Amino acid sequence: MEQELTTISAHRASYERRFRRVVDYLHENLERDLDLNHLAEIACMSPYHWHRIYQSFCGESLAATVKRLRLQRAANLLVKTSDSIEQIAQVCGYSNLQSFTRIFSGVYGMPPARYRKHGSHTQFSVAQAIRSETMFPVQVQEVAPMALVGISHRGNYMGIGQAFDQLVGLAGARQLFGPDSQMIGIYFDDPALVAETELRSIACLSVSAEQQANSQAPFEKHDIKGGAYAVLQYQGPYSDMHAAYQWFFGVWLPASGYEAADVPVFEVYLNNPRDTAPGELKTAIYLALQSA
Repeated sequence: MEQELTTISAHRASYERRFRRVVDYLHENLERDLDLNHLAEIACMSPYHWHRIYQSFCGESLAATVKRLRLQRAANLLVKTSDSIEQIAQVCGYSNLQSFTRIFSGVYGMPPARYRKHGSHTQFSVAQAIRSETMFPVQVQEVAPMALVGISHRGNYMGIGQAFDQLVGLAGARQLFGPDSQMIGIYFDDPALVAETELRSIACLSVSAEQQANSQAPFEKHDIKGGAYAVLQYQGPYSDMHAAYQWFFGVWLPASGYEAADVPVFEVYLNNPRDTAPGELKTAIYLALQSA
């Protein structure tokens, strides 16, 4: 019996390694022609079986993952760079500008050029924030301690999606999801003070204490400390969330009468980017407060 369990465990680990290998390849090669048969070769399986296995791990097809990641990268580049629309299309794997414009418009509700000028990020200008202490809803609430398992990420915070894609697939395969599970991102560094390549974050799933104690690599164990937190409710694309942080720390906190505790900020993702339009994504940002 023990030998049988060891064999099953080794077999599961083999599938997980293949899944992680494909996820890493996807995130690191979005500008390439990501032929689904080639991805199956990377997984060392037949395309027929691998596509089904991937979808059961990830909850979406390989084609849907590729589209989601490419458009997320495109939205981020539109907001944060002055690269031409054609350059961004190429970097995101679209050799045809018309095709890129059509697909981007279908998901984000406007073409790329208009999104750059009038997307949701433009409504959160610093000037507007300074004039408004109520731009985002914020509540102060007591948060219970939470046990987490996660996968670490180092680099640009927008790149944490790679760790989340691995987390979702592996946690699903290990049956860690429950009715109260929450997807949580913890961000340890200030991007204004730490080089982008050195930024530390971890993609997490809330679990029971027993599940955490029994978790195995590549999962890491982490805990959220209980206590008072200011919670900002944000709605919109993840690529625009930096404006909410500017307002949270630069406008709300100084006027609130509270002091921030020396605890990393974390985000709770309230809906799923796999089946939610970018403008409808909801995120709760948690800022720990010092006790009185």
